[in-house]
Amino acid sequence: MASMRTLLPIDYPTTDGQPMAETPLHMRIMWDLIQTLIAWFASDSMVYIWGNMFLYYEQGDASKNVSPDVMVIKGVPKDKFRDTFKVWKEGGKTPNAIIEVSSKGTSENDEVDKFFLYQDVLHVEEYFLFDPRAEYLKPPLKGFRLVKGKYQPIKALAGRLPSKVLGLHLERSGQELRLYDAKIDSWLPTPDEARARAQSDLTEAAEARTRAEGEVARLRRELESLRRQQKKS
Repeated sequence: MASMRTLLPIDYPTTDGQPMAETPLHMRIMWDLIQTLIAWFASDSMVYIWGNMFLYYEQGDASKNVSPDVMVIKGVPKDKFRDTFKVWKEGGKTPNAIIEVSSKGTSENDEVDKFFLYQDVLHVEEYFLFDPRAEYLKPPLKGFRLVKGKYQPIKALAGRLPSKVLGLHLERSGQELRLYDAKIDSWLPTPDEARARAQSDLTEAAEARTRAEGEVARLRRELESLRRQQKKS
């Protein structure tokens, strides 16, 4: 007879109680990347993008988990509610691309443990590492792509790392990691830039509406003046 222990449901925690990121800088970079990628894939209902979420990859063993900073998973519904990502409940899907915002404190985990986990177990197609303060990574932005089951460095093009998974290039700009659309030769706007642009567009639209209303009012005055002159003549 099975023991009570084996019959008890396995707990898959949603958090380990640790901070989301080492510093506000790291957290902001992560959040900007997540939001920018969500906007980039907005029209595709089968691309899930999130970060700092426990991903469990072996059913029945809660210790088999990882929490990528930014992950892009294709072939799963983006609107499905999740507080953790369990591979066996998602049709065996694992991330297609992962970005880790790294630091000295996480360097060994990012460059060794996660490297081989992503390569050999999860088979993540592309893995990017970014060291915003250039403390240990040389160069501070690195990318790897699976080739016959092994990671090979992604060669830079004009200082940018092209991602086949994302359809974008990744580029370091000081302490920022920007996403570049080669088709329009431009960075994708960050959330702050997108909000500022939207506000600017609203302001321009309001000003244009005010000008149009003023012009309509002027034309009406002129028309009324012409009508009065015609009545007098």
